[in-house]
Amino acid sequence: MNERTMLIEEENICIQENLVYEKPKTLLDTPMHYCPGCAHGVVHRLLAEAIDELGIQEDTIGVAPVGCSVFAYNYLDIDMQEAAHGRASAVATGIKRVLPDKYVFSYQGDGDLAAIGTGETLHTCNRGENILIVFINNGIYGMTGGQMAPTTLEGMKTTTTPFGRNVSLMGHPLKITDLIAQLPGVYYATRVAVNTPGNVRKAKKAILKSFQYQKEKKGLCFIEVVSNCPSNWKMTPLESNKWLEENMFPFYPLGDLKSPDGKSIKAAKGE
Repeated sequence: MNERTMLIEEENICIQENLVYEKPKTLLDTPMHYCPGCAHGVVHRLLAEAIDELGIQEDTIGVAPVGCSVFAYNYLDIDMQEAAHGRASAVATGIKRVLPDKYVFSYQGDGDLAAIGTGETLHTCNRGENILIVFINNGIYGMTGGQMAPTTLEGMKTTTTPFGRNVSLMGHPLKITDLIAQLPGVYYATRVAVNTPGNVRKAKKAILKSFQYQKEKKGLCFIEVVSNCPSNWKMTPLESNKWLEENMFPFYPLGDLKSPDGKSIKAAKGE
């Protein structure tokens, strides 16, 4: 065996070791329903890891509405409740008020949370309900065919904007997390992503902090995950991640918009 062969074998061993991991007990062993490259599966795993690490599996209740987020029931081994389209935060409010000692979160997409559910979302946040809202923002309606969502970028092509979103006709993209962060009932609002290992770690940290804040009865926590949608963007997973970085992140910059220490994206920019 020559030196080059030995190095290749050592590299393969290292790669294999890095791929070895223990599946969170809260994550069910279920065939994947999401499209290749979709971020939903990563976020599901992060939720499962956080729940396991905090030891709150028996005390956690999730709520998911219509859309790709509905598949969350298939992957998380916790109590889950389905909600009508856009009403997840209202349902989560009811659950939390009846069972105040439980950890309650809603898991919603942008078409759900920022369109049909805008009213429920804003009022839930303004009341400061002691829950966590996880918001997946891929700038498009995923399950229903790739139509324009409130978060669709200017010029972005969808099935209902084949020539790109025209702001003069369809309005501006909605930065709903920026609106929510201003409400007095919101304790923590942040924008994360899961496209790189570093961003995955930051997203998990945000989830862990949010559950801890809920335990301390601090108020509402809101996590926006700026995501991709390879199928409806008509791209490969790699292409969609590149497009995400070049187009979504500049408009939806990552970081805390409201945090207990007073630091935020705007504060960091001196605004």
